[in-house]
Amino acid sequence: MERKISPFIVVNFVWNYVNDLCFKYLKRPGQFFSAYDVNEYTTGTSKLFNLHSQTIQAITEELVTRKKQFKKEKLKWHVSNKKSARRSLGWIPFKKAAIQCTDGAVQYGKFQFKVWDSYGL
Repeated sequence: MERKISPFIVVNFVWNYVNDLCFKYLKRPGQFFSAYDVNEYTTGTSKLFNLHSQTIQAITEELVTRKKQFKKEKLKWHVSNKKSARRSLGWIPFKKAAIQCTDGAVQYGKFQFKVWDSYGL
């Protein structure tokens, strides 16, 4: 029996993995990873976690952008535990190729999220 894991939890896991990977790399040669460099370490992750590959690229791009913006070596961990006071909000970064919009809903892989479309997009 296969257990479905929420994509929000998987996104937080990938964020934490990339954050830790960048921090460990920074300690060795003393250079920041670029989003392109991180993509080599995340190849095949999309099949393992059932996420679109462009979503994983968007996560790495977001992390690298925020590290540069705030000039931090390591950003805060994203927590997925529902009982934790430090729980992070669920988010799924995506690019246009990873989603389909139909009838007030966004289809992402096997998941469908209903959206209130007030702008008529």
